[in-house]
Amino acid sequence: MSIKKRNKKADTETMEKRNVKFVRAHYTGIADYYARFIEKEQLLNESLWKKFVQVFKDHSDIQDDGWRGEYWGKMMRGACMTYSYTQNEKLYSVLHSAVENLLSAQDDYGRVSAYDIEHEFRGWDIWGRKYVLVGLEYFYGICRDETLKAKILTAMCRHADYIVQKIGTGEGQTAITETSEWWGGVNSCTILEPMIQLYKLTSEEKYKKFAEYIISSGGCKDGNLIECVKQGKMPHEFPEVKAYETMSFFEGLLAYYEISGEKDYLDVVEKFAESVYESDITVIGCAGCTHELFDNSAKKQTEYSETIMQETCVTVTWMRLCARLWENTFNAKYTDRIEQSARNAFYGSINTRGLQSFSFEKKAFTPALPFDSYSPLYNNVRGRGVGGFKEFPEGGHYGCCACIGAAGTALYPLYAFVMRGNTLYANFYLQGEAETVMPSGQILRVKCETEYPAKGQVKLTVHTAEKARFALAVRIPDWCEKSELTCANSTISVNGGYAELDREWEDGDIVTLSFPIGLKEVALNGKMAFTFGVLVLARDEGKEDGDITEEFKPIVCGRNFVYTQERTEKDEQLRISLLCDNDKKVVLTDYASCGKNWIAERNRVTVWMNG
Repeated sequence: MSIKKRNKKADTETMEKRNVKFVRAHYTGIADYYARFIEKEQLLNESLWKKFVQVFKDHSDIQDDGWRGEYWGKMMRGACMTYSYTQNEKLYSVLHSAVENLLSAQDDYGRVSAYDIEHEFRGWDIWGRKYVLVGLEYFYGICRDETLKAKILTAMCRHADYIVQKIGTGEGQTAITETSEWWGGVNSCTILEPMIQLYKLTSEEKYKKFAEYIISSGGCKDGNLIECVKQGKMPHEFPEVKAYETMSFFEGLLAYYEISGEKDYLDVVEKFAESVYESDITVIGCAGCTHELFDNSAKKQTEYSETIMQETCVTVTWMRLCARLWENTFNAKYTDRIEQSARNAFYGSINTRGLQSFSFEKKAFTPALPFDSYSPLYNNVRGRGVGGFKEFPEGGHYGCCACIGAAGTALYPLYAFVMRGNTLYANFYLQGEAETVMPSGQILRVKCETEYPAKGQVKLTVHTAEKARFALAVRIPDWCEKSELTCANSTISVNGGYAELDREWEDGDIVTLSFPIGLKEVALNGKMAFTFGVLVLARDEGKEDGDITEEFKPIVCGRNFVYTQERTEKDEQLRISLLCDNDKKVVLTDYASCGKNWIAERNRVTVWMNG
């Protein structure tokens, strides 16, 4: 058996060798539950899809330079990712109809826009058109109807051609950074990524050249974002600091690396991601403690704030950027960061109880959406705002975070096991089974038995009809200081990154992993937080009596806290009773389960505690 460590260096092989394949899988537990919950409660809602398409037919965004045009494509992306996991034919049928309906909204000029021609290229027009491309491209990737695929490709090209004709530096054209009054035009420049994806589908040079034009703009009229990264500026020092849109622009730059092979662009995106992680990603895996902005959140996160903070759109976009970086580097740190975000900030945002959220625009509580938009960290409540809130002329409302969420609930299980060439990557340990076809044509199944992340034991059982040679790369989480791996009667110590087992496998071969998990304290700015493996813990007024901001002193025996792991309750991944001075016990549960009942009288939660 050959065991290699692979975690630090970027893989610079050609793109042909970078291709990854998602496996067919069925898991049980929280990841599967949330994916199917969103599928049922949101993605199968045909009337919602029709409402989103009507936005384009009525040009609804001209009334307020709005962003309703983003809703359809943003949710379609998540819905297609969800279908890739659940393989629900009813969902496929709903999406098929939603795409056909959208195509009927394309005008004679090729535009699918929530703005009419008189009011185009301002506000969030390009942003909305970007998401039209994104949604169509994702459905194109799962579409089995060749006639419809041809119609989609034609529609995308007409849609893009109008933009290429109108936007640029030529006579009569409008500069891309001048097509929005918001955020230096960064929102418009994020059309970079779907333009490159269209180039991948068509090989039409005009789309590649348009992408290069956007890159030459630097992504922002107030300063070149690419040069900011090269100069070592942190994201909160950029000329514009809107977190979601900025990360989306750099995802487009990474897409350009994929078609050009110019490693400088990969280096820039990796450097950008590192700066985001260092300066702005909080303990729960999100960013932006001042509204939705990069603001050095890694340092500010312990502060009490009356403003909204840590937008769900930012969480999912960070997860997506890390996923794409992983596909280009196969560096385990990116899957570590996806798991941190998914298990904490993101799962905390899912509105499983159908609660109303407060709307700043309406100054009242509004009908429930499937996702909460903001994640508090110190002594505050959920449900404090509907991100990207917009009403529809015919009634009702929606929001940006509600539309992007399905991409997150699908991404985490999709990337649990991924095949690349003759290597199967085990990224996330979810109870269940994954199946794929190896390059040899042989079927490979892997069964995962675990109670991770509440417990640190994982058992992987390989099933093949015949002996097969392949590599199994198992991720050792970065929070784990020392773990053990057992395979073929051999046990070794491993830590950090991937342990790659390259061997001839037989049916029934077993790999076991042991990740010692314990309660750890994180100290910052005079406050303390607690982690248990990947899980960030919190106090919740609804789960205990008293003041959750009161000072307390945990009892330590040797170097370890004294606590009891209790039976979990509704929505919980983990529940701990922490013994403190004066026989006091503090209830700590996973952050994602806290504050879920935000309309209750006692509804405050806190990650950062006074000790």
